[in-house]
Formats: sequence, structure tokens, C-alpha cells
Amino acid sequence: MNHKNEFFQQLEAHAPRLFHLLDCFEQPQILVVGDLALDEFVTGEVERLSREAPVLILRHENTVQIPGGGGNAVYNLAKMGAQVQVAGLIGHDAQGSALKGIFAEAGVDTTGMIAVRDRETVTKTRISGHARQSVTQQIVRLDRKSKSPLAASYQSQLLDFVKASVGEVDAVVCSDYGDGVLSSPVIAAALSHSRTIIDAQTELSRYQGGTLFTPNLPEAEAAVGYSISNEELLYQAGQDLLKLTQAQQILITRGDEGMSLFKHTGEVNHIRPFNRTDVFDVTGAGDTVVAALTISLCAGATSWEAAVLGNLAASIVVRQFGTATTTVQEMKSALKTILDDPSLLD
Repeated sequence: MNHKNEFFQQLEAHAPRLFHLLDCFEQPQILVVGDLALDEFVTGEVERLSREAPVLILRHENTVQIPGGGGNAVYNLAKMGAQVQVAGLIGHDAQGSALKGIFAEAGVDTTGMIAVRDRETVTKTRISGHARQSVTQQIVRLDRKSKSPLAASYQSQLLDFVKASVGEVDAVVCSDYGDGVLSSPVIAAALSHSRTIIDAQTELSRYQGGTLFTPNLPEAEAAVGYSISNEELLYQAGQDLLKLTQAQQILITRGDEGMSLFKHTGEVNHIRPFNRTDVFDVTGAGDTVVAALTISLCAGATSWEAAVLGNLAASIVVRQFGTATTTVQEMKSALKTILDDPSLLD
């Protein structure tokens, strides 16, 4: 039996259970502690070259603002139906107000979004242009990010909020993009919960004892210090990451190779990708995996079931440009389509 047929048979056998879990997505209460950011997409039509400098002049058409960084995990969780609290930092600026407004509109509890006077909201502004009847292309990206250290009073506010909230939720997600929210005391408070999901780009050892880690392949390679170029090295990396993090489980996301789930018991599961062909943009797909995975675990899923639903959610958002979200209904439709046509796993 080949791996594709074996995986499909597993999927088919678990289908009723997976649909049941999706029906439970509105129940979990989840706290996200993370580095919040705002992604701005500014587009315009090229009018002419400037006389002031050798640059294009664009006539502004529209500006789209969506949550980025750890905020993308928050937004994904909310769009999938979970009850979400967020703990993080924003600035006293228009970008911070916009991010807070987007969350509030999605039903997110924004009490833990602390506005800091001497810091900017982390913002990534992508400016794109197009000539008439041509493809829109990114021209430049402008990043706003404060380098000043966070005052102790703000650190205390954030820590107090996390400590007060941990006991009221079904899971905690740590979304670490390296912007300074997740200090050692905040990490310790988050890890006091029995179900902590860690999505950190670097320094995984800071989160020792977390329930489940979700590094992508480059992050896993950076953590173990060697290239994961074959199945033997993949298995070795899984074991090394379990030792490094003292985690119950490690889920390595591997792009068009799917995912590999390593458990501290020694069990290993490989999950095939649901979508290899219609991939337009993988930006933020990892946050989507974390969101679906976390809600599933809170709903009572096994780690294999949770990883499958995370994989399913990611297969939907990579069909869209930019950071995107999905819904329970879209996930149900996608799962039904795959079950009806196994060739989609090719």
C-alpha cells in the first residue's frame, strides 16, 4: 500500500470525527500572547516618473489593513469561531487603533492590548503599483518598528494580564516574532497553562516544557543546526527538537511535503499536503495551522486529528494572496471535496 492510499484511508475513517470537531470550533476560549503587527497593502496606478527623483508616481487606489505577525494567529482563531483574548503591545498611533478596531470587529477581547507611548505599532507597509491592464507588483516595503527598550511598567502590565487570564482559557498560544513581547517572565506565565502551543521563529529552548511546537522546516533546521535533507535526518531532527524543548509533541511543517508530527512517546506521523498545485502565497499559513490546530486540541482532538485540520486550513489560505484566513464552512467544504476526489492528494 503506498503512503497516499494509506493516508486517504486514515482520512476517510476519521471523516465523521473531523466533521464533528469542526462543529465544535466555536466553544474553545484561547489566549494569544504575541508580537502584534499591522500589514498594510497600498496600491496605485502608475502615472509617470517623478521630476524630483528617479521614482514612479502612483495615483492611490486603495489601502487594505490586516493583522500581521502574531496578530494573524489571533485573527485566524477569531475567523474560525474561537473566543479569543489577545495580549500584546501596540503604539499610541493610528496603526495601533486600526489593529485594535479590526480585532474588536472580529469579536476579539482586546483588553490585553497595551498601548505604549514611546513605541510604534509594528507595521509593514507594502506599496504596489501597476500600469493600465498590467499585473500589480510590489515596489517597496516600509517597516515601522521601535528599537527602544520596553519600560518596566508596561512589562508589568502585560505580565499581570497574562497571569490573570491563563486560568480562564482552554489554551495559550505564544506567537513569537522576535519583537520583545515574550520576555522570560511572560513565557513562564504562559507555560503555567497545561496546554501551550508555541510558534516561535528562534530560541525554541526558551519555551521548554511547552505542549506542542510548530516550527517550519527552516526554523527546525536553525534550531537543530543541520540541514534536514532526507527522511533519516527528519526523524533525527524530530527527536532532537523534542529533547531541546522538552515538549510533548513537535509538528514540523514542510511546505509541499506536508507535515511531520513527533511525539515524546516515540510515535511519528506524516501528514500529506492537501494542496500542492494551487499555491499562490504561503505568507501567514503557519499562523493558520496554529489556529486550527489549537482549536482542534481544545475541542478534544488527538494531535493527529488536530494536525490534519491545521493542514486542511492551510491548504485553503495558500490559494489567496497575502495573509488570509478561513472559516469552518470553508474547511468542511474542502474536506468533503478531498474525500470525494482522492486524486487531489496527488
